[in-house]
Amino acid sequence: MLKKLLYYLNPFAKRDELAKNNLSLIAMHGINRISIYLFIVALIVIAVRLLG
Repeated sequence: MLKKLLYYLNPFAKRDELAKNNLSLIAMHGINRISIYLFIVALIVIAVRLLG
């Protein structure tokens, strides 16, 4: 599962053939990646505050 998540978050990963023609799908995946990045940053901030 971690391997799939890292592949999904990779900005250089190949896109699906169906996603190339669908701008809405590309935008949705971009927003999902941004939200996952922000979630990971928030987890790191919480961990640093708890440990510090």
